[in-house]
Amino acid sequence: MRRVVVLAILALMVVSTAAWADSIIIVNKGGLLSLSNAGIVSTASHLHQFNNITAGPGQGLGFVNFATGALVSGSIQAGGTFSSSGSSFIVRSTSNQLPCHNCVIFNGTFTGDITWTLVSQNKGESEYQLSGTLVGQLWTGRTVTGSTTQTVITFNQQLKQGVGHLTLGNTNLGTPEPSSLALLGTGLVGIGGFVRRRLIG
Repeated sequence: MRRVVVLAILALMVVSTAAWADSIIIVNKGGLLSLSNAGIVSTASHLHQFNNITAGPGQGLGFVNFATGALVSGSIQAGGTFSSSGSSFIVRSTSNQLPCHNCVIFNGTFTGDITWTLVSQNKGESEYQLSGTLVGQLWTGRTVTGSTTQTVITFNQQLKQGVGHLTLGNTNLGTPEPSSLALLGTGLVGIGGFVRRRLIG
């Protein structure tokens, strides 16, 4: 009986590892943003890192472009919340170092509220963070979820004109799909019931 339980637990560990395994780390740098109550739109932020592949000095691996929906609470100046309705988040490869060349690596949208947070203000310079959850398809056709945090700076006059500068973006794609977690949960419940029956009987 002990051997059966151990084998079952090992099998579930393999399933859970597979469910969590395919995480993709994306780092983007630079690019301009348009800031308005209608939404935030990025233009040509350079794809700097894809997992362990990093662009060389003065080079890029592709581009990251995104757009939010309209502002639903707060303000551009003080921070607030944007809608995910009509949003987009697209990562495009231009490098033959990546799994696909000249293709869309990820084509997705924001899901749920998108947070726009004022982090600091100093001598007319303001730093903001835009963060939210994502859902979309990889170039392989697999549907994944994830999250992104984009750091933006702007200056007083530029903020009035609706201009921001993206300094750094960190995106993590490939969190486990609900079906994988459901399979893991069902297996653990089954093992628990089996062990309980053996102990009581």
